[in-house]
Amino acid sequence: MLSSIALIRVFCPSFSARLFQTTCPVIVRTLHSSICRRPQTLLQGRAPLRLQFRSKKSRVRLEEEERKTRNRTVLTYIAAAGVGMIGLSYAAVPLYRLYCQATGLGGTAVAGHDSSVVEHMSPVKERVLKVTFNADTHASIQWNFRPQQSEIYVVPGETALAFYKAKNPTDKPIIGISTYNVVPFEAGQYFNKIQCFCFEEQRLNPHEEVDMPVFFYIDPEFDSDPRMARVNTITLSYTFFEAKEGQRLPLPGYSYQPQ
Repeated sequence: MLSSIALIRVFCPSFSARLFQTTCPVIVRTLHSSICRRPQTLLQGRAPLRLQFRSKKSRVRLEEEERKTRNRTVLTYIAAAGVGMIGLSYAAVPLYRLYCQATGLGGTAVAGHDSSVVEHMSPVKERVLKVTFNADTHASIQWNFRPQQSEIYVVPGETALAFYKAKNPTDKPIIGISTYNVVPFEAGQYFNKIQCFCFEEQRLNPHEEVDMPVFFYIDPEFDSDPRMARVNTITLSYTFFEAKEGQRLPLPGYSYQPQ
């Protein structure tokens, strides 16, 4: 210590030894304190980095979970939509057929009318219409099928009765089912069937022959429709198919192409 003070006095004659002895412990303590605190300061500087890293990692994990949840939700909606579309595709044909029968769309005769409607109709005597009848069979069924009359004359607002005849010329029983339409198609909404054999399975035993009635009327509003002004002939056409498992009838009003 003394040699140090002597050396300092050589370069600085005004230096006070007492001042040095007083201030030296303070300087030493300050330096010691700074050196001792440095590791703590470094540690304190690293702690926020670790916390920040953990926070970022948690945020990434949360975002990943949210993304997976959104993907599962989207897949659920897509699957539900696919199931719904498949269900609608299976229901489309019967629903369309019911709609055609209710509205006459596609030349389909309107079904579901009872005889009580006839009591309040007023026949349009001056408008005489010719109704012709057609009968066809698909290649899958070995029936003889034909109308018993080629044509009849009716007026809108009056009922009419026609007959078809079907025969099974084979040696085995056959179950048939028929579809129908009306031409021109626009007249289908006015062609109302009270009784018919369409869309009902008909079983004919070997060599059996049956008569099939069609009880119908033309709605009186037919005469007031300007689209029907030049329509004087209406054709009612039936086609029989063999009733088989998986067999689908064509939609009313559309031609059927045999396979």
